[in-house]
Amino acid sequence: MIPFGERQKNRYPEAMVTALRTLSSMVLLVYAACSPAAAQRPPNIVYVLADELGYYELSCLGHPNIETPNLDRMAAEGMRFTQYLAGSSVCAPTRACLMTGKHSGHTSVRSNGGGTPLRADEQTVASLLKARGYATGGFGKWGCGGRGSTGVPESHGFDTFVGYYDQVHAHSYYPAYLIENSRELPLAGNTGGRSGETYSHAVIVERAMSFIRANKDQPFFCYMPVTPPHGLFDIPNDDPAWELYQDKPWPEDARRYAAMVSMLDRQVGELFALLKELQLDDNTVVLFSGDNGGADYFRSEEHPRGFHGANVHPQTQVEFRGKKGNLYEGGLRVPMIVRWPGHIAPNTVTDHLCYFPDFLPTATELAGAETPADVDGISMMATLRGAKQAEHDYLYWEIGGQTAVRHDQWKALRSGRKSPWQLFDLANDISEANNVAGQHADVLAKLVAMAEQAHQPVREGTFGSRDLHEKDRRAKWGKNAPKRRRATAKYRLPTDGLLPNKGWKIVRFSSQSSSNGKVAANAIDGDPRTVWHTRWQDETYRHPHELVIDLGKSVEIRGLYYLARQDNGWNGTIKECEFSISDDPNSFSKAATTATLAKTKRPQRLPCDPTKGRYLRLRVLSEINGGPWASAGDLGVIIQ
Repeated sequence: MIPFGERQKNRYPEAMVTALRTLSSMVLLVYAACSPAAAQRPPNIVYVLADELGYYELSCLGHPNIETPNLDRMAAEGMRFTQYLAGSSVCAPTRACLMTGKHSGHTSVRSNGGGTPLRADEQTVASLLKARGYATGGFGKWGCGGRGSTGVPESHGFDTFVGYYDQVHAHSYYPAYLIENSRELPLAGNTGGRSGETYSHAVIVERAMSFIRANKDQPFFCYMPVTPPHGLFDIPNDDPAWELYQDKPWPEDARRYAAMVSMLDRQVGELFALLKELQLDDNTVVLFSGDNGGADYFRSEEHPRGFHGANVHPQTQVEFRGKKGNLYEGGLRVPMIVRWPGHIAPNTVTDHLCYFPDFLPTATELAGAETPADVDGISMMATLRGAKQAEHDYLYWEIGGQTAVRHDQWKALRSGRKSPWQLFDLANDISEANNVAGQHADVLAKLVAMAEQAHQPVREGTFGSRDLHEKDRRAKWGKNAPKRRRATAKYRLPTDGLLPNKGWKIVRFSSQSSSNGKVAANAIDGDPRTVWHTRWQDETYRHPHELVIDLGKSVEIRGLYYLARQDNGWNGTIKECEFSISDDPNSFSKAATTATLAKTKRPQRLPCDPTKGRYLRLRVLSEINGGPWASAGDLGVIIQ
């Protein structure tokens, strides 16, 4: 097609051409101002969040094996981001970052265990848009507070939320029920596990579509944190997507994983068809992304980074280091596509560096709502419009002792609190293969200072009761729970010379992981197969950790036996500790013994001078791997 100016230059003087251009622009502006689209309400916002979809697992990103024609079309009609990073590298904290607009040094949810809730006073995208007059619905996996907590979605701006409140519940596609506004929504013919009559994801998508239909006459925010392709890799055999892969010469779970991605792709196409049917297409912003970096699923000698190569470029074979769970690029890079016909130029690609906290200010700007002053995100609207974009001074992440900060092309990272800082020049080393901390000490110091500034002590929400939350976690399997192999212990405490543990009680403990049964009482139950472990929210629960034990009577104590956890893990295994003896549970004098223990599963003896007392306090000062936790398989009191 010949450009307007070229077509006209030989027919009209230059001044006339300029005048025609101006008139043409004015006509377009008048039309836009008078058109239904301009006069109507603020735009609808739909965010589809795929669970654990790898960066390179869309065909528009070059993947040769997984078919995603609708997402490819979405990219062709909208904008694709090459540097969109998750808020964290695992499910729960990354969703908290997305919803609150805060990075993981400021959020209340910083770990993946136990249904850690948002605080009651925290604002979310949904609460801010609801105050602006939006209908708000969530459909899929919440992860920011289990039932009975301050973090349930209906307390944070959602008119309705249908799906899973806890990520463990979300692992099954055939649970006996889903959750709707904290009430159980039965699924016919399901008893948990990997088979049933009602595919939960289909119910979730149908409810999302119904929400859009029901609210077509008002602005809406439809949040779809759907579960595929994560969890148990299940898809109904009669789903059209399964037909694409059922005969592939691949491992079955790899085939079903690919089918789940293509199923989700088809449902994105159905979403666009619905928006067009309801004449909402031009006034709806649709965002699609993964929730964290991909996992190396279905690894083999032939495919060391997973069968589908979630973090490996299909053509160049350049790979992102790491995966889900760590803060290397492989744990943070996610695909991101945004479509808004008539507002976002089609088939555009941006390398704007952004991450999950940026969604909240983007959504509030779209809605004409005020953005809270305490968020860490920056609106991406300028990028979406093709204008100059304000940039982050730095991006920040933390989880489980890992810390990372990004500034320009530089990224500083440490894999644990006692691990040395590493520095990577991502402009020249996207695979994070070369640690250049020694060559750029000044740059590293600057980034470390940024990290220290970014971190604040965590303030979690609370549970009134965990009963319903624990029920939901068990519902993953329901009646189909596999028979547990009885735990075994290679070692146990000796019996000679020990005080019998009958009548012992835990008087006080600093922390316990009750969500998975690793409670403090396990340390004194005489069963080496059970474990006491402190809570995983390590920013709140750090060393020293302590147990105070009531022995039932005053006895002369000559030492303590410590038996490390007897499973395959080492988290929490004690390195440095001390114990004290007293007849008053609230008053202990100097330690009877201070000890440094070895990394072994064998029982370790901590002798002391004979000291009489009824109460014993164990204080854990450090962990064998430098983590913030404590654990014990069994404790014994030596009296002979």
